[in-house]
Amino acid sequence: MMQKLKQDEIDISLESLDKWKLEGNVLTKEFGFKGFRTAIEFINLLSLVAEKIDHHPDWSNSYNRVIIHLTTHQANGLTKKDFIFAKEADKFAEQLRR
Repeated sequence: MMQKLKQDEIDISLESLDKWKLEGNVLTKEFGFKGFRTAIEFINLLSLVAEKIDHHPDWSNSYNRVIIHLTTHQANGLTKKDFIFAKEADKFAEQLRR
């Protein structure tokens, strides 16, 4: 099981992310894309990351928007995996917006 991060570790890790918000024990961000197909492509790319790192987000999609909520349920809070996933999400979103 992953070790739950302490608040100072969360604060430092959050500084390295682009526009992610901390809501309780959950990292959240809304991504916007050109259209539905790009939003679904984003989800498909991230599903591979989720499987690779064995960390599965809560997310929703509405047309060109994808909202991601990250937390590690087993740790009852945030772990390194949440921040790894968030960075990958930012990377793929940037690639798809080009």
